Amino acid sequence: MTENFKYLFGPVPSRRLGQSLGVSPIPPKTCNYSCVYCQIGRTTNFTNTRQDFFPKEEILSEIKSFLKKPSNFDFITFVGEGEPTLYKSLGWLINSTKKLTDKPIAIITNGALFYDSTVRKELLGADVILPTLDAGTQELFKRINRPIKSLFIDEIIRGMIDFRSEFAGQIWMEVMLVKGLNDDIKAISKIKEILEKMHCDRIYVNVPIRPPAENWVEIPDKERIVEICKELNAYNIAHYESIKGFQINKEDDLREQILKITTRHPLRENQIKSMLNLSEQEAILLLQTLAEEKKLRRIEYNNQIFWINAKSRIKNKKNG
Repeated sequence: MTENFKYLFGPVPSRRLGQSLGVSPIPPKTCNYSCVYCQIGRTTNFTNTRQDFFPKEEILSEIKSFLKKPSNFDFITFVGEGEPTLYKSLGWLINSTKKLTDKPIAIITNGALFYDSTVRKELLGADVILPTLDAGTQELFKRINRPIKSLFIDEIIRGMIDFRSEFAGQIWMEVMLVKGLNDDIKAISKIKEILEKMHCDRIYVNVPIRPPAENWVEIPDKERIVEICKELNAYNIAHYESIKGFQINKEDDLREQILKITTRHPLRENQIKSMLNLSEQEAILLLQTLAEEKKLRRIEYNNQIFWINAKSRIKNKKNG
């Protein structure tokens, strides 16, 4: 577990990547989108300017330190608490990390900067790129992803198509469905038309299974999700990951480890109980204490109880 690191977190379970060692090269909520479904809340640092927010040598040093110790994981994933391609030296980090390990490198990105040939070139050293396409029109793009004003979906799509022709690795596209926005026939037909031009290696259909930035966001009906998966020839990952999989070091401060994970990844209460390996009473007492200290918040969403960082800009909404 990466409890002593500033830029690394996990390994955490991923429905697409197995056990993923996360690397966050950007400050919290730094993004060129402010998606209505975002699990870490609304964007606070809204930018489309690439920069080295932190020294690249510090980030690489943490990766080196982690790799020196035995650990079971499947991917090193550059993801962060926003958009990782905003980190100007991302290409340097990818190539430098490849020299340290045989573990495959994944990049989880919204794909917004794919119109930039420099960004596309920097990503060529990765093994798997996981971009997102939630809309095929500018109107829907603005309603779901709420991009910075200078971004246009047609330009982004052209960049994604160009990247496919340049990139020798795997592209695993994700389509995030929001009920009443992009789950109708018209929206899905447009997305399908675009995806057919991209020749992705895999397509995943996802839904907001964790508390979203906007409390009016809802998950489409299960039957509709299945229909869309068939229409897009996509894998259905509209489900929760296992309660197991998070790696916790019992010798270290459990409180700090929980706080670190929930900063980037809202956790279900049953996940926390499983990962702590405490009695139910002890686990609940720990969570309640962190809530009283205003470090965690309890949220009910989609018939599940979640614990999130108290500073998150996610509103509570009880729904079923």
